[in-house]
Amino acid sequence: MRTKSLLLGAAAAFAMAPAAMAERGADGHVNVIYWQAPSILNPYLSGGTKDIESSSVVIEPLGRYDQDGNLVPYLATEIPTLENGGVSEDLTSITWKLKEGLLWSDGTPVTSKDVVFTAEYCMHPEGGCAQLAKFNNVASVEAIDDLTVKVTFENAQPNPYGPFMGGQSPILQAAQFADCLGAAAPQCTEANFGPIGTGPFKVDEFRPNDVISLSANPNYRDPAKPAFATMTFKGGGDAAAAGRAVLETGEFDYAWNLQLAPEVIAEMESAGKGKTVVGFGTLVERIEMNLTNPSSDLPPETRATVAEPHPILTDFKVRKALSMAIDRELLTELGYGQAGRATCNLVPSPEMYASETNTECLTQDIEGAKALLDEAGWTVGSGGIREKDGMKLSLLFQTSTNAVRQDFQALIKQWWGEIGVETELRNVSGSVFFGGDPGSPDTFQKFYADVEMYANNFDGTDPQSYLSMYKCGNEPKPSSQWQGENINRFCNEEYDALLKELAQTGELEKRGELAKKLNDIITKETMTIVPLVDRGRVSAHSNTLGGVVLNTWDSELWNVADWYRIK
Repeated sequence: MRTKSLLLGAAAAFAMAPAAMAERGADGHVNVIYWQAPSILNPYLSGGTKDIESSSVVIEPLGRYDQDGNLVPYLATEIPTLENGGVSEDLTSITWKLKEGLLWSDGTPVTSKDVVFTAEYCMHPEGGCAQLAKFNNVASVEAIDDLTVKVTFENAQPNPYGPFMGGQSPILQAAQFADCLGAAAPQCTEANFGPIGTGPFKVDEFRPNDVISLSANPNYRDPAKPAFATMTFKGGGDAAAAGRAVLETGEFDYAWNLQLAPEVIAEMESAGKGKTVVGFGTLVERIEMNLTNPSSDLPPETRATVAEPHPILTDFKVRKALSMAIDRELLTELGYGQAGRATCNLVPSPEMYASETNTECLTQDIEGAKALLDEAGWTVGSGGIREKDGMKLSLLFQTSTNAVRQDFQALIKQWWGEIGVETELRNVSGSVFFGGDPGSPDTFQKFYADVEMYANNFDGTDPQSYLSMYKCGNEPKPSSQWQGENINRFCNEEYDALLKELAQTGELEKRGELAKKLNDIITKETMTIVPLVDRGRVSAHSNTLGGVVLNTWDSELWNVADWYRIK
């Protein structure tokens, strides 16, 4: 009930915001801290949450998802539906209408050509778009007139809200990014670090992996917003320091994703400077199993595809044994308390899409895991480490730097040691790990390790685009500038066929059944993804910051235009 009451309280504050704000910039300055520092302000070149959310205060989509998962218009006049004629009767097209008078922060008009360009940018065959799954089955995007855009699909799409919906799919200014198509995209540093946008703030200065200085967009469509004249968006450090900066010292107004033990958060909150906000959505902490050989002896292209399968983890019995050895209930209790739920599902909600029969992994089974490795031919050798054909059962386990994740690593290493697996642990700064820099060897997309742990979620309540991440051919690789969403390089014909069926199915109950089957293939039948915890999002804001509405279905900063200072 605590989560519900917090959301209701936040909604009440949200309702008060318009009355509290009479003049743009009247409330001065606001300080935001994300302990994973943004490294780029273009979500099409990074799948990292910190990059998607920081850019969301500057560049916006046609529509967003609100705190309840409802579709709401932003740059569009309304959400296109069958009822209002925006979605065609045969479900093969969706037509968006832009609001009149929209301006970019540089004062130039926003037109349908910018929307068309954004699709061309992400769908360019020589580019590497981190959000390409949003544009699955798109045949064309055309400007009907200056304010009207029509998206036509290759076949009927019961869920046509992939392109241009949510913080992962904002509109780029065509004039600014005109020379940034395809392979040139990562080289457009000025545009990627300082996009011209329609959001409530504009970028004044961006220091990657450090700090963003922003000021109110003088051309924002609501003349009374934002209430704050300037914003400092600080990145880096750790979750504990971010939490203290809001809850104990009051130095900052908002801290994102306090991935801390529950007793630590409670102690911070007792200082009385701020309060936490909590909400469950689709954020799942999980382990991904690398299906390709990450050996540094191989060229990058080979390490990116299943042309050279992983010498250990291509064996299902090994993957299953690793999963069986984990005590998810204990991880949840120690790492998240009431803000977490042990899970075997990659899609834990909404309820209609969550597989209710996928629960076997919730029971730790060390002896069963040992027996499975015995069956797979891995025998216990010197030091208790298993061997097979002269190879040790040794794995490199990487994740981002964070106290809870390092605790998880230590426990999982201990359990894997009990079944005869040697584990080397590595942690990488979150700013680098989730940064998407094609030149870095340490990004989660490159996956130069055997297993890695992280969490992400999807915009809105429909998991079609999210599950589409794992289709064949969507892996990050050199030719895509190391962008792509199929992180573990999974490829399964049955899975792809079900994805196609899901994209063509409109009946909600059937969509739920298909989504559950897809979830079960990757988490139960193949175990290429090992879910651990369904994480509630815990963030914090100062007692003087009003208008905050925690949103687990879109960017947490989705309504930053409505924030204000409580006097």
